[in-house]
Amino acid sequence: MTPELALQKAVRARLIGTAAVTQLIPAAAILDRNERPAPSPSIVIGEGQSLDENDSLSRNLTRVYMDLHVWKKEPSTQGVKAIAGAIRAAVHKANLPAETGFHFAGCYVQSARFLRDPDGETSHAVVTINAKVQEL
Repeated sequence: MTPELALQKAVRARLIGTAAVTQLIPAAAILDRNERPAPSPSIVIGEGQSLDENDSLSRNLTRVYMDLHVWKKEPSTQGVKAIAGAIRAAVHKANLPAETGFHFAGCYVQSARFLRDPDGETSHAVVTINAKVQEL
């Protein structure tokens, strides 16, 4: 497994295990797939980036950025903002549990952007998670 996949598994597990999130988004709609239009409401695990953290001799640290795309059919951005807030609270509530071979440090929501889809019916949020992942 890679640091990116380990973080993805841990974040998805945290989201589907958090009642405040699943009250807004069914657990089955928190997914990693590319589909347009996206199910409404949904959280789609999206793009990411990883950078080696070369501040240790062991070279076992990776900074991972992961985008979560929130979709909801609504005339405003109120619903996607509420979902982004639930994601933020879920990620911040405690350290993510370790995945086999990986530990997560300093995991937090770095940013959230709120957009209106050109279809005129859908709101979209992009929530970026930032984590330092240590390979054990």
